[in-house]
Amino acid sequence: MKSPLSPLCRSVSLAILAGLLLGACTSTKSLRSYQSESFSSETPYQYYSNRDAEGACEIGKRALLSQGYQIDDEKARSIRGEKFFRPRPDEATRLSITLVCLPSSLGAVIYASALETQFEMKSKGSNAGVSVSALGSVSLPWAIDKDTLVKVGEETVTAPDFYQRLFDLVKSLDS
Repeated sequence: MKSPLSPLCRSVSLAILAGLLLGACTSTKSLRSYQSESFSSETPYQYYSNRDAEGACEIGKRALLSQGYQIDDEKARSIRGEKFFRPRPDEATRLSITLVCLPSSLGAVIYASALETQFEMKSKGSNAGVSVSALGSVSLPWAIDKDTLVKVGEETVTAPDFYQRLFDLVKSLDS
């Protein structure tokens, strides 16, 4: 004999379960990056120089070159340098640093921004195919492996100590 409450209990249990699942889905939603952006006036991304803007950028360029960066985009008031790293045989990292030099009441200010891009080695295998008119198409099991680097992530470097090290070098060359 069934009790009259069992369908009601089942309905309530299903409603509670659905509510918990829905709550779990909404609680795992993370904040978007722009929502946590503070736009603080205290920033590690700038360095003040007594030189004019072009002279300050020249010092920034020398700093990057002295550390093995390849300068790919150079203008009078902006420099972009890249350096590649190989942390493991199947991974590569590119560090791109952009310096923008603008006039200020003290001479010039150098703004720095770094972007780290991660790559992984991916293998792509394929079979060789031979077509013979009398027999049709035949696939032979000759494996052809092609390794390629695939971009797997990219992130702006936000570590203040990274920029402090860069600007310490610029300061030593600026004197």
